[in-house]
Amino acid sequence: MNSEVIFVVLFAAALNAGWNAPVKVGGDRVAVMAIVTAMGSLVSLLTLPFVSMPAASNWALLALGIVLHTGYHFALPAAYNHGDFGQVYPISRGSAPLLVSIGAAVFAGEFLGPIALLGVIFLSAGVTALAFDRKPGAAPAPRAVFLALLTGTCIASYTLVDGLGARQAGTAMGYGVCLTIGDGLLTLFIAAIWKANEILMVARAQFRSAALGGAMQVASYWIIIWALALAPIGAVSALRETSVLFAAVISTFILKEGFGVWRFVSTGLIASGITLSRYKP
Repeated sequence: MNSEVIFVVLFAAALNAGWNAPVKVGGDRVAVMAIVTAMGSLVSLLTLPFVSMPAASNWALLALGIVLHTGYHFALPAAYNHGDFGQVYPISRGSAPLLVSIGAAVFAGEFLGPIALLGVIFLSAGVTALAFDRKPGAAPAPRAVFLALLTGTCIASYTLVDGLGARQAGTAMGYGVCLTIGDGLLTLFIAAIWKANEILMVARAQFRSAALGGAMQVASYWIIIWALALAPIGAVSALRETSVLFAAVISTFILKEGFGVWRFVSTGLIASGITLSRYKP
């Protein structure tokens, strides 16, 4: 990856960590996610006249991407209901590159070298370390770990689908805009059937933060779609997960969740793994 791609993906990583924080602390988490993604869809709708539409042959991948993103939008709040932001976020993001690397090898013919593979192993070790992290006196939270890993599976799946989709669409931005319109509206529709009252309460109380979160969400993923169309899928996925370092800062200094030994070990392993997995001779 050239320096331009690296810089903008790091910026996308910071945006991604930023919009996740309101979902953790903003009341009913499914309702917050629904509002955030709906506001993201509104931003995308405003940009729709300025982008080209994806090729018709690409619509199947686009539809699959919308479904996978929607699944992610419900898995992530469920994980936050059972675990800290500083635990759930690194597990869900850190587990994705391993799965993406396997999928990229199978479906896109992108194979990891030995050093990059070592980086993926470090990432996996970092994820495992976080499973042992919890507040003093608190019981283990296996459900939070399971849901975070499920979220990571959704992330890996949509990353692979979107990487292939962005390359075949003929317009990476058009693909990204249509994707974020579709997944936001589908998320809002499903959540409204389930939690209509909670969504109205969140909309009244947290409209500004939700609007900001929605703008950060779509901007972050538009950047990733652009990068996936230009650079190896596994490398983009791994670099994006530097967002765990931004999340660690948010967890420690803003959410006051603490930064225990296991989080320190895990963050170090994940950071090392991300660096190694980006290596290319």
